[in-house]
Amino acid sequence: MAVMPRPFASPSVQLSADGSAPLRRCTFRRMTLVSAPREPQAYDVACMFPDRRTPVPLGNVEDARPICASCTYSGIFRADAD
Repeated sequence: MAVMPRPFASPSVQLSADGSAPLRRCTFRRMTLVSAPREPQAYDVACMFPDRRTPVPLGNVEDARPICASCTYSGIFRADAD
């Protein structure tokens, strides 16, 4: 069984003026709502690349942002994300 490489965080990710990189629309990202009703919405993020069977936990949205921004796999982002 071949092991596929996973996305990784790169220290060279460029942040925007407000301190966050844009979160591009990925076809392999899974976001799960984890907050209770009447609380601010909080999500857990997981990467489902490459087989969409085994999630790789990335943490909350802010933790996942630099990891997703540094992903360079071709075809992973939706065409309407750029």
